[in-house]
Amino acid sequence: MNDAIQPPPPSADFLAQVTQAQRSMYAFILSLVWRPADADDVLQETNLVLWRKAAEFDARQNFMPWALRIAQLQAMAHFKKQRRRPLLDDGLLSRLAEESIAEQDEINVRRQALSSCLQKLSEDHRTLIAKRYEPEASVNEMASERGISPKSLSEKLRRIRALLLECVDRTVAVEMRE
Repeated sequence: MNDAIQPPPPSADFLAQVTQAQRSMYAFILSLVWRPADADDVLQETNLVLWRKAAEFDARQNFMPWALRIAQLQAMAHFKKQRRRPLLDDGLLSRLAEESIAEQDEINVRRQALSSCLQKLSEDHRTLIAKRYEPEASVNEMASERGISPKSLSEKLRRIRALLLECVDRTVAVEMRE
């Protein structure tokens, strides 16, 4: 019987963040270890560490930089365990990891800005954009449903996307100043 004190299970929100981060973490790990099989192993180890350290995560901070830092440490541990030297030196690996983490921060800021900007659209515009990005959506079919030409619908979508891009850029600029 194991008498070790077990940490409480992670929250549903934490698990959702881990799940959403899998592709990004895998891509990041693969950029460090270069071998897909090694990346799979390191991702699995990273997930185990994230699970064990879930209670240490401050939900007010950004998840991805924290998770990528753990992934970086697991990649380095993997190299030691395999008695392999990384193809890049530790300093360069650390710099690449820092840049990747910074990029993830920017992506998260832009994603949050997009979500906020989508909410500012009219219901009609929001529905139109959502429908356009459904799998197998067709401008021709959407135009036909609305009784307008595909060219007219394409122009309307272009204007909505331009509004979204302007809103996202403005929101990100405000975020970066704060």
